[in-house]
Amino acid sequence: MNLTDPIADMLTRIRNAAKARKKEVTLPTSRIKVEIAKILKEEGFIRNYKVVEDKPQGNLNITLKYTEENRAAIGGLRRISTPGCRIYCTKDSVPKALDGLGLVIVTTSRGLMSGKKCEELGVGGEVLCSIW
Repeated sequence: MNLTDPIADMLTRIRNAAKARKKEVTLPTSRIKVEIAKILKEEGFIRNYKVVEDKPQGNLNITLKYTEENRAAIGGLRRISTPGCRIYCTKDSVPKALDGLGLVIVTTSRGLMSGKKCEELGVGGEVLCSIW
């Protein structure tokens, strides 16, 4: 299967699994997807993630997080920069998701990081997605 935008595919799989109240979601792995999962875990949007090494590519298992009322910790995910329309930000114009309550993931020269971390370190880059 040839995907033109694997990050959008990852976000869609997580969104659909959360709406269907699935406990976990499995998707093909890549370095950038593992980094996104790591940031989601650090920020408390998912419970855990695990890379399963299979022969051709391997899989990334993401365990979703729910509240006591069985509501998903992830309210929504949106791809911002797409392969057809890249969106960049400077260190002074890092966007905020849901007025700072959400999370923006930015790919910088120092690797993937949250918008808050970009502001702390004073770096900009390509705005990948927002999660709230």
